[in-house]
Amino acid sequence: MERVTLRIPKQQIEEVEQMVETGEYPNRSEAIRSAVREMLAEEGSEQASEKKRSWAKV
Repeated sequence: MERVTLRIPKQQIEEVEQMVETGEYPNRSEAIRSAVREMLAEEGSEQASEKKRSWAKV
């Protein structure tokens, strides 16, 4: 697995931490990996149906 450094707004990190504290995810890294998996799955299904992305492209 490769390490990646990200800059994420404090409020979003606090929300991720809350998900970790409530047991939804074991740690921040797994929560972020889950979000990336969901984004990639959504992208795949959107390409199949040719819909626009629901997330901002930077």
